Amino acid sequence: MTTIVVVGASLAGTQAAQAMRRAGFDGRLVMVGAEPHYPYDRPPLSKSYLVDAEVDEERLRLRPTVDPDVLAADWRLGRRAVALDDQRSVVELDDGEQLGYDGLVIATGARPRRLPMADPPTDGVFELRTLDDARALRAALAAGPTRVAVCGAGFIGAEVAASARERGLEVTLVDAADAPLDRVLDTEAGLAVADLHRDHGVDVRLGVGVADIDRSGPRVDGMVLSDGSIVAAEVVVVGIGVVPNTEWLSSSTLTIDDGIVADETCLAAPGIVVAGDVARWPNPRFGGRSMRVEQWDNAIDMGGYAGRRLLAALDGGRVEPFEPTPWFWSDQYDRKIQLAGVVGERREVVQGSVAERRFVQIYGDGTGRLTGALCWNRPRQAIMARQLVTDGETMDAARTKLA
Repeated sequence: MTTIVVVGASLAGTQAAQAMRRAGFDGRLVMVGAEPHYPYDRPPLSKSYLVDAEVDEERLRLRPTVDPDVLAADWRLGRRAVALDDQRSVVELDDGEQLGYDGLVIATGARPRRLPMADPPTDGVFELRTLDDARALRAALAAGPTRVAVCGAGFIGAEVAASARERGLEVTLVDAADAPLDRVLDTEAGLAVADLHRDHGVDVRLGVGVADIDRSGPRVDGMVLSDGSIVAAEVVVVGIGVVPNTEWLSSSTLTIDDGIVADETCLAAPGIVVAGDVARWPNPRFGGRSMRVEQWDNAIDMGGYAGRRLLAALDGGRVEPFEPTPWFWSDQYDRKIQLAGVVGERREVVQGSVAERRFVQIYGDGTGRLTGALCWNRPRQAIMARQLVTDGETMDAARTKLA
């Protein structure tokens, strides 16, 4: 019987498993997950879950695992892969179990980047990645702290700041960059995010880093910033990006470079595919640009694709390259911020205005080709923009269709 092992039982891994079962794979399927929980949806953890104490955790479960028997898998939950011998086709788990495989899906995701001064762990300092992280942070926010400090104004940091404000808490948002979301958006759009938070009473401090954690004994008192100022806080949330979970692969022959490097079909080695936050691949839609995308939609699409790709590899078949149009979104206060595609060297607002926080801004490359579009509270245009990028339209065409 053919055995396929999926290491990483979150969204991408679950989608890969589901895709393989739907494609008719009836062999042995082993799902390895580091967390003790069945796979669940992460986006609500920084938003509705933190705000609403009535959010039912069972409703966070991913649909394919509401009834785990649907996937007909052998589950290894609360277990970590610690080594891969891809020459012998064996995955070793943290309890010593050796899992032989005919095909392997690696979807181990990423973990939060840590502040070095936060070690040893300090009461009141939180990261947010897992359900257990969210439970602890929600309890801390529900206790009614005088002030919350958020280090990092990326997606997680900005959303946590918004959620804390919705609970009526005083919030300071700090980032060493000159604008929030600087890894994803252009500076002007990022500054609009900063102004959105200021509109809602957040103390936003940009261009300044965290020099130390201010603590008295085991508890946090706030953060010491690089300019010498001190931000008082009983709750500190660190959201300064993530690190792909690849350390366990050091003994393998896989190529690691800020993620596991795969070809344009997500194949990292014979019989091994990768998917989700841990995967890096050349996206043909953007000229073979190397990408590692940390978003929900990509985990779904890439996970499903990787599952089908693995079956094709095992059967000697071929598939078309994986060339998605990246799709990012973030809900903050009453604003839905959506980015289809990627930011380009040219940009132009074609509808609304940045000052009104309701606009459509398109991006293009040096040839006039549309590379992306940023939409604030313009969901219909966001869907249109994603299709326009996928179709390879020009900025001129996008200007007309999205205006």
